Amino acid sequence: MGRADYSYRTDPAVPTFADDRPLIVFDGECVFCSGWVKFVLKHDRRRRYRFLAAQSPLGEALYRHYGLDTRDYETNILIEGGRAFFKSDGTIRMVASLGFPYSLAKLFRLLPRRAADALYEFIARNRLKIAGRQSCMVPTPEQRGRFIA
Repeated sequence: MGRADYSYRTDPAVPTFADDRPLIVFDGECVFCSGWVKFVLKHDRRRRYRFLAAQSPLGEALYRHYGLDTRDYETNILIEGGRAFFKSDGTIRMVASLGFPYSLAKLFRLLPRRAADALYEFIARNRLKIAGRQSCMVPTPEQRGRFIA
């Protein structure tokens, strides 16, 4: 999905948003995905990340912009420095940036990308069977400022 950095800025279908910090776009109806966001909220001591539910108008526009299926939301998107990262690449980057011991996740880059993405895709396809579905995650008042509506 080799698009230029900040390509979404020139896409009239993508609303303008604050992209000065990394953004995680996630399936807000998936218990597994919302649990992942809660994990990042707890361990992101530098408060680097912002979050956006894929079901929001901006989330859907970003999925379409990157050619992803808005019916399934089978991948989180990490947008960092205007660049989008998907599947295992995005997940490893997210985890590794949380500091030690999570920085050890960089070791997963030693796996062939094809194998890492296959594992990611297996979990993504089965995430609703594994964890189920919920209504959209509602952040606490302290967390609200880290979410883009």
